[in-house]
Amino acid sequence: MTWQPSNSVEQDRYDKLQRLRAADINPYPNRVHRTHTTQEAIAAYEQAEAQHPDAPADIPVTVSGRIMRQNLKGKIYFGHIEDGSGRVQLMIRFNDIGEAMFGHVRQNLDLGDFVQATGTMMRTKMGEVTVRVEALVILSKALSPLPVIKERKLEDGTIERYGEFSDVEERYRQRYTDLAVNQHVRDVFRIRAKIIRTMQRFLDDKGFLEVETPILQPIYGGAAARPFVTHHNQLHQDLFLRISFELYLKRLLVGGFDGVYEIGRDFRNEGVSYKHNPEFTMLELYQAYADYHTMMAITEEMLAKVAQQVSGAMTVSFKGHEINFGPPWRRVTVRDLIKQHLEIDYNDYPTAAALEEEMRKSGLEVSSGLPRGKLIETLLEAVEPKLIQPTFVLDYPIDISPFAKKLESDPTHVERFEIFIGGMEIGNAFTELNDPLDQEARFLEMARLYRSGEDDATPIDEDYLNAMRYGMPPCGGLGIGVDRVVMLMTNQTTIREVVLFPHLRARE
Repeated sequence: MTWQPSNSVEQDRYDKLQRLRAADINPYPNRVHRTHTTQEAIAAYEQAEAQHPDAPADIPVTVSGRIMRQNLKGKIYFGHIEDGSGRVQLMIRFNDIGEAMFGHVRQNLDLGDFVQATGTMMRTKMGEVTVRVEALVILSKALSPLPVIKERKLEDGTIERYGEFSDVEERYRQRYTDLAVNQHVRDVFRIRAKIIRTMQRFLDDKGFLEVETPILQPIYGGAAARPFVTHHNQLHQDLFLRISFELYLKRLLVGGFDGVYEIGRDFRNEGVSYKHNPEFTMLELYQAYADYHTMMAITEEMLAKVAQQVSGAMTVSFKGHEINFGPPWRRVTVRDLIKQHLEIDYNDYPTAAALEEEMRKSGLEVSSGLPRGKLIETLLEAVEPKLIQPTFVLDYPIDISPFAKKLESDPTHVERFEIFIGGMEIGNAFTELNDPLDQEARFLEMARLYRSGEDDATPIDEDYLNAMRYGMPPCGGLGIGVDRVVMLMTNQTTIREVVLFPHLRARE
């Protein structure tokens, strides 16, 4: 299907494209000859100006970028172009580039077009550092107009952005357009990259090895979630998109590595929400000769360093709260937390039926027939929104923690913690189970407890058990949701704002 203009604006731009081609101007040339970014050009002039304020040296430049503003005044054109570093003003005069090219500037340039401008730097009477253009090349003619985004200052001093691109879902569907017109959106993803680099550098400096493990797996595991299923035609084999890196990373500890980590995508075939996307980015790390106390120390130190890199301080603002990432963080057991907020001591209700009945008496919504451990998870979920400052919630029931070692003081609970910040769960960690016989028994018990077809049924990975039987060192493991960390660090209230191309329902 050949594209056709869908409205008068696109038709006008298409006509301009044809006029350029008729004048033997290629609107999509093969080569660009940029010498400076926009900000390098401004900095070079300001340096020359500082050395000789009265007569700064000529600074020849060739800059390139997208036209974001333009204003024609007789035989002088002013416009701003934007590249990845920022913006610079162009001044194009009839006498400097000639009648023919100025005619194209006047008649055929639009907002959104990419151009290359060659000239010398100057400062206008209005005080703005500007490129006085001597030659102009059109690099890319935009056939569809960018949305017009306007700003207004509210009474409380905040800036409200409004205009043609106010539909949030459309922003996500056309992220390329969203990025083109919204500087603050580009900033979020620059910060995201900085967060990931900071995590990598931190772990590299700690002696961890960054690795890659399979995304397509013959058996999914390491978490309680429903996988996506695909099929390998040549091998006649069903495969699963991974729901976790855990079991492959722990195989590497068996193989002799002392510390490994991976930052990559997981895939879970479940619902979507403000904090759930079907594919999401995780950091998982495993360290030999460590336990969940080691993982707490790593978590505190790493996320404090991330906050410092992003905001220059240990505190960040999220949903109106000032969140302090400075160690030490609060530590509280699951049982004590639930007792504190819901006044239910689940140890008083040793069966699932008794606990379910007590939860209903307390006015909590609960699905019928859940295992006791899942009921305790439901209690914790009711408390989760109240956990604003960084908190380690410790010591989970064994029946919802199949990969963690039992507490020495209480074999019904395990050495596991979850991280809660800003009212949501950020990560999960264990003192990892390294007894292959205990691990096999846990798998079998999980299979007995969960009903057929449940989303969080955990299949038995015989190869993982085989690896454990060769000997796995004592170890600690940690998983952190990178997308949720980015939400916290950039004050975004939905995961869709920190994922470049979030999954959306198909259009009707």
